Amino acid sequence: MAEVAGGESLLFLTDEQLRKGIEAMFFAYRGFTADPDRILEGLDYGRAHHRAVHFIHRSPGTTVSNLLAILGVTKQSLNRVLRTLIDDGHVKSEKGKADARERHLFLTEKGEALERALSDAQRARMRAAYRAAGPAAVAGFRQVLEAMMDPEMRSQYNRLRDGG
Repeated sequence: MAEVAGGESLLFLTDEQLRKGIEAMFFAYRGFTADPDRILEGLDYGRAHHRAVHFIHRSPGTTVSNLLAILGVTKQSLNRVLRTLIDDGHVKSEKGKADARERHLFLTEKGEALERALSDAQRARMRAAYRAAGPAAVAGFRQVLEAMMDPEMRSQYNRLRDGG
């Protein structure tokens, strides 16, 4: 029978065990976003800007429609975010070679510097947590996160993870 910290059984998850997990996620997410939020606040940006910068960095040349699918936001919302990132010199948009209607997105040098500052803070926090928890916990944590994803999100995640 599998157990979580404190000897609690995973066989019959109680509402109390689930509540503790939910609360831990809320507080962990707050910590995970705190450092980037301070950087973004100085630029008058929000978390939507951070997510866009992250995924444009992760997949240079991604299309606006692909970014819409990944982020799960409205076109209007994404356009607002992209407009500020482009106007401020963090992102450049290029017409598609095969289809001129497509817009391919790339980070500029300034955008790469922003992405690095945002992700360095999060990597440091994740690295410290992973080291403290150990390899088995890290693998289990990833399994839990992947199991929580809706099938379409998991499919997008797998494509991105596998370099597609």
